[in-house]
Amino acid sequence: MNSLTVRMARWSARHPWRAIAGWLVFVALCLAAGSAVGTNSAKTADYRVGEAGRAEALAAEAGLERRATEQVLISARSGALDRGAAEAAAEDLTARMERLPDVAGVAAPLLSENRSILMVEVALRGEERDAKDKVDALVEQTAAVERSHPGLRIEETGSPSISKGVDQQRSDDLALSEAITLPVTLITLLVVFGSVTMAGVPLLLALSSIAAAIGLSMVASHVSPDAGVGTNVILMIGLAVGVDYTLFYLKREREERARSGGRLGPEALVELAAATSGRAVVVSGLAVVVSTAMLYLASDVIFSSLATGTIVVVLVAVASSLTALPALLVRLGKRAERRERRRAERGRPARRVRGRDGGGRVWAALLRPAARHPLATLCVSVLALLALVLPLAGLKITEMSRDTHSRDIPAMRVYDRLNEAFPEQRVTHQVVVRADASRADDVTSALREVARLADADRLFTGTSRTRTSADQRTGVLELRVPHLGNSDQAYDSLDRLRDDFLPATVGRIDGAEFGVTGDVARYADYPAHQNGKLPLVLGALLLVTFVMTVYAFRSVVLGLIGVVLNLLSAAAALGLLVLVFQGSWAEGLLDFHSTGSIGSRVPLFLFVILFGLSMDYQVFVVSRIREAALAGVPTRQAVLDGIRSSASVVTSAAVVMTTVFASFVFLHIIEMKQIGFVLAAAVLLDAFVIRILVLPSAMLLLGEATWWPARPRPAAAVSEKRSAPPATADVR
Repeated sequence: MNSLTVRMARWSARHPWRAIAGWLVFVALCLAAGSAVGTNSAKTADYRVGEAGRAEALAAEAGLERRATEQVLISARSGALDRGAAEAAAEDLTARMERLPDVAGVAAPLLSENRSILMVEVALRGEERDAKDKVDALVEQTAAVERSHPGLRIEETGSPSISKGVDQQRSDDLALSEAITLPVTLITLLVVFGSVTMAGVPLLLALSSIAAAIGLSMVASHVSPDAGVGTNVILMIGLAVGVDYTLFYLKREREERARSGGRLGPEALVELAAATSGRAVVVSGLAVVVSTAMLYLASDVIFSSLATGTIVVVLVAVASSLTALPALLVRLGKRAERRERRRAERGRPARRVRGRDGGGRVWAALLRPAARHPLATLCVSVLALLALVLPLAGLKITEMSRDTHSRDIPAMRVYDRLNEAFPEQRVTHQVVVRADASRADDVTSALREVARLADADRLFTGTSRTRTSADQRTGVLELRVPHLGNSDQAYDSLDRLRDDFLPATVGRIDGAEFGVTGDVARYADYPAHQNGKLPLVLGALLLVTFVMTVYAFRSVVLGLIGVVLNLLSAAAALGLLVLVFQGSWAEGLLDFHSTGSIGSRVPLFLFVILFGLSMDYQVFVVSRIREAALAGVPTRQAVLDGIRSSASVVTSAAVVMTTVFASFVFLHIIEMKQIGFVLAAAVLLDAFVIRILVLPSAMLLLGEATWWPARPRPAAAVSEKRSAPPATADVR
């Protein structure tokens, strides 16, 4: 009873107002520090992977990088397009755009083949990733030109305005997600505790942890750049684990209060909760942190940003449960004692404290199959999960491109009209070649040969442009493709370039570096990069899960069980995702348009986050089982008692997590929908199938072998009258 968690809880319990004030000051300092340093957003170079990334780097070093562009479409509001009026509007637009400091140049107007739309392309200065922050000025000028020419419809699209629209949609979606999750979480906690005050404690601590984590993540972004997803993951993971950790602690405190029958004061109850659930929270939090850190092995700025956000918010949530929570519980406990004294003085009966066992008829019924027929229950449950794994055979992973964004974004609707009117503008490949300046003529000749080959190929439009750097060392050939970026033809054209045209031309120049970049090349190279990193990350994840479990419970068998069960639940959830999102049957139900594929980031994110979150349940459930075994209870009874006593809190935690994750299914961004769905499904499978059916069945069949090689040693003296768990009962 003198571990770090107990000592921290003891200090907070004895100095509650200092602990609460200290926590609030900590949150304020985190926010102040974050506001002071700001967010260091990832740059274009941070996103480069594969051949596309290498080619982009070559072009950027030579000053030939691709510029962000906006396309302005001028069309008639009704009837045929008045060419004179359209050209006058284009001239007005060009003059206005050229006066903007962020505009690098305006191309000559281009008329569509059906003569219904005039298009003006505007190139922006600076980094491609920063262009969305500059696009408002362009949109204002476009709107001004439209007001000056009321007979024309003048609209703007392009990568910057689409990115701006996606960010706004994501912000609106997150507001909707919060509007769904907060009330549902509060209702769930009300059902668990039956008290508005006690239900509010987990929610308030989770929200304060999220606030502190957002501030700290802004500071951390100066070490690991933020890819724009940090806040999303902090909100999603922070609410889930913040409520869960507080819930684990609160439930144990209420159990100990009910068990003591009023004989222990709030300070003693807090120490008992810290000695058991407090340690479980620390081990669980560390497991999530270590598991999530494996995302850094992916060597990808987006996954690094996700990892940083998750690690920061989990650590802050653990800190809140060890400092502010004990202080709050003591203050609430003392208030409850005063209330009970007043009730006694008035002759009223004392209120019954809920939460003694967490068992009940429902959980006894759910555990009955595993208790009576463990082998049959294990076989049926595992076979059912394996059936969900089967759709993985048809898994297709792709990068979710610009073409998959929601059409609720105005710029996307204009983008569709642009693609329809100017099919030759749909996709551009950039062939980048760098060689010694003495080979400049050879490079130019080779690029001309590539252009000639492309001109004779129906996959290309025959339109090309060549640029050469000032030092004559780098050349860039731009080739256009009349197909959408996510189409098979676009990918075929990329393969034709990389596999056939380039090896036969620039590949013959000694010492030349070359590659193909562009949107399609990025879409192809990113999933390939992730697939290459997946074995490394997954292998490290399995090893970490095994080591953490063995460390927590001193059992190699439990370590192996943990690895197998996590793999099984993650694979089953991913199979369910494939079943739902790669087909079209659920489009109306979940409001999405199937791309026939799964986002390239989803599988890796699922495995890492689920392995970490599953340790929450594993540690909490098995620590209760081991606690009973340490008290001298036979393994079979310890398994049943431990799961019964933890079932309600695990279920409540699962409901909260599922609500948080499921709310992301309502988002418009298809990849976020998939992440929300798969995490919600994984948590449900883990809580209701793995922990209620598979885990107890396996442990009952293994019996004492579960603890190999170090069986729990019962305490020297166990008294039935003890109101507290044994001092040696911990999760280590």
